[in-house]
Amino acid sequence: MKVTLKEVKNKKELKKFIYLPEKIHKDHPSWVHPIYMDEKKYFNAKKNKGFKYCDTKLLLAYSGNKIIGRIMGIINRRYNQFRNEKTARFGYLETWEDEEILKTLLSSIESWARDNKMEKIVGPYGFTDQDPEGFLIEGFDSPVTIPGYYNFEWMPGLVEKQGYSKDIDYFVYKLDIPKEFPEFYKKIYERIKRKGEFEVIEFRKRAELKPWIKPVLKLMNECYSQSDIYGYTPLEEEEMQDLAKRYLPLLDPRFVKGVKKGDEVVAFIVGMPNFTEGIRKSKGRLLPFGVFRIMRAAKKTKQLDLLLGGVKEKYRGRGLDVLMGVKMLMSAHEAGLELIDTHHEMETNTKVRAEMEKMGGVIYKRFRVYKKQL
Repeated sequence: MKVTLKEVKNKKELKKFIYLPEKIHKDHPSWVHPIYMDEKKYFNAKKNKGFKYCDTKLLLAYSGNKIIGRIMGIINRRYNQFRNEKTARFGYLETWEDEEILKTLLSSIESWARDNKMEKIVGPYGFTDQDPEGFLIEGFDSPVTIPGYYNFEWMPGLVEKQGYSKDIDYFVYKLDIPKEFPEFYKKIYERIKRKGEFEVIEFRKRAELKPWIKPVLKLMNECYSQSDIYGYTPLEEEEMQDLAKRYLPLLDPRFVKGVKKGDEVVAFIVGMPNFTEGIRKSKGRLLPFGVFRIMRAAKKTKQLDLLLGGVKEKYRGRGLDVLMGVKMLMSAHEAGLELIDTHHEMETNTKVRAEMEKMGGVIYKRFRVYKKQL
């Protein structure tokens, strides 16, 4: 098969780029459409602040007049400056099972990265760590969640054949929501409450949540910048506002918990009922009825997906994670939920992983980010 590549230059080509995956994954039972309203904003240089500090290249692969694949190359200049690296990224790689197509797409982005003096390429990865990252390599029959890739099982093997190797693995744990909390956690929870030094923040209405979004995102920026979070660079004010706008309409206030000391927010955790079945039924279209299908799915689901969490550095090791965790489990139990998906935990984050296992969590999905020297 002769493969030709064309760079995406206009709205018509971008539309083809965005909607190609639903053709490729037509018969893929585990795949879920993106929410296309968000997807169009994400790839719009006027609306996505990431384009301001990233160089990008979007490619479509053709066989004759038929589109047979896509890929995006990203050079995050801010990340490279922050980490003192020369690293490019590939993401949004989609094609049918054909090594020649995949090789042509990856090779083109690698050449582009070399031309821009990059020394390494990693992927799949987006603009920031808030975007999907890593190919699924274990747990292909597991429930789908919003922030992760759901690729075919053959994809990682074909990528490895192009000279890529593991850069990092992420583990996703499944936690059953207990009807009775372990005595160990009850004691920690009660001890922290008795001291009265910290106060848990809980919400019932989205209007109550809104004023806290900015302090929580600022704390996330602080926590993740001080920790060795893979691929993370601090967000600017505009990006935090965009992130808030993106997620606030989707959040259920019951599953956002914070801890404050005086007037200062010192810890947070954010979860969301899994509503991917609603996205699947609406095929990623919110209008005219997709939004109602998504809301209905969120009410019927038995799974809570964790998204973000953090504790201010000087207060780590003082049980604030337990304080929030117990409250989150209480809210989940009251809502009739039965299962928690922990989202990505870095393989190197041994403390958090130990806590997950202590609570009875089992690994049921694994994602991998690949690397290649250029």
